[in-house]
Amino acid sequence: MSHADDAGSDTARRADGNGPLTDMRISLTRWLRKTSRNPYVTFSSLVQPVIFFVLMAEVLGAVAGPALAATVGDVHYVTYLTPAIVIQSALAAAAVSGIGLVDDMETGMFEKTLVSPMHRGAMFLGKVCSEVVRIAVQTLIILALGYGMLALTSDATTAGYLRTGLPGLIGIVGVTVLFGGVFMAYSNVVALVTRDREATIMIANLLTFPLLFVSSAFLPLSVLPGWIRAVAVVNPITYGVDGIRALMLGRDVLSVFDVTAFGGLWNTVVPAAAVLLACNLVLGAAALRLLGDAAKAEVH
Repeated sequence: MSHADDAGSDTARRADGNGPLTDMRISLTRWLRKTSRNPYVTFSSLVQPVIFFVLMAEVLGAVAGPALAATVGDVHYVTYLTPAIVIQSALAAAAVSGIGLVDDMETGMFEKTLVSPMHRGAMFLGKVCSEVVRIAVQTLIILALGYGMLALTSDATTAGYLRTGLPGLIGIVGVTVLFGGVFMAYSNVVALVTRDREATIMIANLLTFPLLFVSSAFLPLSVLPGWIRAVAVVNPITYGVDGIRALMLGRDVLSVFDVTAFGGLWNTVVPAAAVLLACNLVLGAAALRLLGDAAKAEVH
């Protein structure tokens, strides 16, 4: 059969299928059901951040006071730490995104989906949307946990914990999802290159976990060694943490360079969102390109 016949058959199959939005909804529902049937995945991506939350608050809380006073003023360390744990939770969820793709490849589901009338882009976007839902839910859980920890250790109020209120909460979820997209794309790139479950887990964790410690996650960059500050400039975690921290504190906290064009907290939120969006575009394009190559290889 010629390539023209192949293309015609493919077009005919797709013409009989649903529209892209319907296909995306079907894919979203499938991945959400898959997640709900395996709650261990969500549980495991929450456990480590929660443990870190408790340990870091106890270990660093007592010694971080002077550094915080010099950089962000009178802020409780739990409030300062919460954005880092939100990002760590999103990182844990996003870094395993590629595992589901590898599982589909190994079970033959990936090939079955490709030869169906389902739009390939909608298939991938539905998977991404399911992970966005999971990251958003985990973000709300971590924020609630942070408030609970703060209430137990100080005279916390909702206004003092999240100084930008409901708009800030929506912004925090948005920044977290934007950040999660970077490492979702990275994880799927690794999965499509290796096509191996163990390799995907190992490579994803090899890079993502150390990046937490070369960012502004746990302490202000001003008290860290110079080489860490240099790495932090190109570390997406820095921009995710600083973006959320600005929305929680209601002020400019960008720690890698000075921006004055937007005013107030927007001097942090806008550059942070721009950097994360750029990372999403680059890694997302790479993931889609590799997905297209994998689709051609599976079909032919």
